[in-house]
Amino acid sequence: MKIAGDKRLRKHAMKISWIAALVAMATITALPAPMHAQMPGQPSGAAKSGVSAPANPHDLSGMWEFFNSLPGQGIYATPSKDAPPMTPWAKAKYDEAKPGYGPKAQAGGNDPILKCNPSGIPRILFFPQPFEIFQSPERVFMFFEREHEWRQIWTDGRTHPKDLSPTWMGDSIGKWEGDTFVVDTVGFNEKSWLDFYGDPHSEDMHLIERYKRVDHNTLSLQLIVEDPKAYTATWIGDVKTYKLLLGKKAYMEELPCIPEEEDSFTNRIRMPAASQK
Repeated sequence: MKIAGDKRLRKHAMKISWIAALVAMATITALPAPMHAQMPGQPSGAAKSGVSAPANPHDLSGMWEFFNSLPGQGIYATPSKDAPPMTPWAKAKYDEAKPGYGPKAQAGGNDPILKCNPSGIPRILFFPQPFEIFQSPERVFMFFEREHEWRQIWTDGRTHPKDLSPTWMGDSIGKWEGDTFVVDTVGFNEKSWLDFYGDPHSEDMHLIERYKRVDHNTLSLQLIVEDPKAYTATWIGDVKTYKLLLGKKAYMEELPCIPEEEDSFTNRIRMPAASQK
């Protein structure tokens, strides 16, 4: 998969038209008055004009990009002694992990993304590539430039279905706690990593995401991982920062994962870089 330095390497001319089509379709639905107050479907006038003004804290819509610099692509910015101890099952998986990039990069790595597997949640949130949040009456959508991936977060009061089939993104439901949008996700498969350090998770993972609109141009996120099969205690991550993209910067390129291109980039860039560590 593409890292920050390679973000524009394989640039395509077309924007992601299917995102625009879905947004256009969703906006024709009339919002009930109570929901409109909390879950507006459109950016505020200030967001459209690019003026940095106080934001509606319940309006997360817009195009955002991860602001933390490398090596911040983990639950913590760096591997920390404060992280909960791994179980023997998780430690074995962690020791086997050979990331394709980052501080643990190894030549000939076994990073799932090197085979064009989805990054999954939460790892896809740690790449310095844009994603868009769109709010509709019953769901919050997140569209990612990376992998052309997307997820839906139900906000209509439902609970998680029983007997979920494990997936890369899991099943997500969201609600507001004051000015914080809390996303509760279960039903993951265990094929992805939590981050680029190779931290594993199991199908039992329960992930909490706490989003807060700090100001008009800033979104914060704190992750909470509960996975008793992998970690001996709840893992509370540090706060991540995302910046609102405005004007000409607010666009996403067509960046699908193409196996032949990934292999070529690995051979030309990743493996030589890993060998120099």
